Amino acid sequence: MSEFNDIIASDKPTLVDFFATWCGPCRMQSPILEQVKNKVGDKATIVKIDIDKNQELAARYRVQSVPTLILFKSGEPVWRAVGVQQEHLLTDKLLEHVGTKSDEK
Repeated sequence: MSEFNDIIASDKPTLVDFFATWCGPCRMQSPILEQVKNKVGDKATIVKIDIDKNQELAARYRVQSVPTLILFKSGEPVWRAVGVQQEHLLTDKLLEHVGTKSDEK
């Protein structure tokens, strides 16, 4: 849990994908996240959290459906979406928060 907090506390935008292995849409989201990672490179971090193995974390962020994607900046959630999200939207959201402070949403 403290490792997760350290990751999202970064000034670098961090996109967290709350997923489940049994979830079909989550499997569809995975290659899209790979495309996003290839486009944004080191400007952002993408983390996958299995809700079945991290129930406390999923509960803390009120994840009720998967996939749920939450974008963090300096430890604060700045955007969230439920369901499969397309590559261009995710790339734009991440790049929107590169080099900004969390209070400059």
